[in-house]
Amino acid sequence: MILVAGGTGTLGRRLLTLLTERALDVRILSRNPGKAQPLVGDRVQFVSGDVRDARAVQQAVGGVRTVISAMTGFGPDRDLSPRTVDWEGNANLIRAAKVAGAEHFILLSVRQAAPDHPIELFRMKHRAEEELRSSGLAWTIIRPAAYMETWLALLGEPLLHTGSTRVFGRGENPMNFVSASDVAGIADLAVADEAMRGAAIEVGGPENLTMNEVIEAFKTLTGARGKVGHVPLPVLRGIAAVMKPLNPTMAGLAKASVVMDTTDMTFDASETRRRYPSIPVTRLADVIRKDYAERSSRQLREDAVQA
Repeated sequence: MILVAGGTGTLGRRLLTLLTERALDVRILSRNPGKAQPLVGDRVQFVSGDVRDARAVQQAVGGVRTVISAMTGFGPDRDLSPRTVDWEGNANLIRAAKVAGAEHFILLSVRQAAPDHPIELFRMKHRAEEELRSSGLAWTIIRPAAYMETWLALLGEPLLHTGSTRVFGRGENPMNFVSASDVAGIADLAVADEAMRGAAIEVGGPENLTMNEVIEAFKTLTGARGKVGHVPLPVLRGIAAVMKPLNPTMAGLAKASVVMDTTDMTFDASETRRRYPSIPVTRLADVIRKDYAERSSRQLREDAVQA
């Protein structure tokens, strides 16, 4: 049995598909039954629980051989945070896995995770990595770059639905993007390949792109039109400072936006790709075509038939 914490997320859903295609039994740990229930099937169980609740986590790991943590508390939900999910939640999961006798723990961290990183998520992922390394469990740490799918949803989808989108910052700083499908492939490989135990693997995509370039590619391939606005860096810095005591979640997102718009976020993924040649190398255009352009074309054809 494989436990996937975060199995309803961008990475988790793709990983479930790969695991079940290999006839592996999977248990999803999620606090959101509405998202988890549609994924339940012959080989997929659902256990309701919150990783911040140590007792619920202990119950979820019973009989599990492999634990995969694909969860994060980074986002707009004020009820979650990188500290409570990416650090404390992972610590609960790691300790419970150790007590339950799990054989292997796979942690989805983040590229550039470090104890002194200016973004809280990166610091908390680093703390989780250190907890896992010292746990005595067999471990694999996967450090992906930014998910293409996440940023296309944030930047591209508003153009389709509202006719406008917003970039936080200048949008001119190149950063590495990787497809969540490729990262899921690495995690799936780590389940089966014992040679990947004790390895920390940085996973990136084939391109370093700016946010503005991501939007332009989306517009070109989908035909989307609309206004692209920008939140200036001074405004973001002001939000981060003013909102810190009032809304730490908003303040953290504003600070993260500043960091991503002003620091080196590029990556050369060629070495990882040489080590794991079986994993596809997905480009941004491939994801846009598959998730948006082809879907839009099908919808147009269906609308024409109905008319």
